[in-house]
Amino acid sequence: MHISLALETLMGHGSNMNKIIVGVDGSEASLEALRRANDLAGALNAQVEAIGCWDYPRMYDGYMIAGLEGFQEGAEKVLNDAVKNVFGSDAPGNLKVSLLRGDPRSLLIKASENADLLVVGRRGHGSFTGMLIGSVSSSCIAHAKCPVLVAHAPEDVGV
Repeated sequence: MHISLALETLMGHGSNMNKIIVGVDGSEASLEALRRANDLAGALNAQVEAIGCWDYPRMYDGYMIAGLEGFQEGAEKVLNDAVKNVFGSDAPGNLKVSLLRGDPRSLLIKASENADLLVVGRRGHGSFTGMLIGSVSSSCIAHAKCPVLVAHAPEDVGV
């Protein structure tokens, strides 16, 4: 979707855009989602919140798995690296970066309750599976409390 078309669509609804939420997991599609959100926010004078999600792996039968440390730190690094990849060392002043613990589907849908737009990336991995939308994206489309824009990674365009 071109930014101009998205702007026309949003503005055509009399939208007073204040907050755009972006799901960021470090994938190329999520980096493109962050770029798209930033472009829209600049044109609409809106705030952007980049949300990264993490959690410990599920435990079965109460057994602890060795080597659980570092999940939060790893997710924080992925989120910060993604922001740096998109903006370099000069992140925009309207950007807030948040790292939340929990399932990304649930957390992004919850965040959409206080947002005007949710932007997520489409995860695709080549030929046939590249045409399928990811589970987080599809959950957000189905359950978000605001409009959802799904961004494709640059190499996915035209697939």
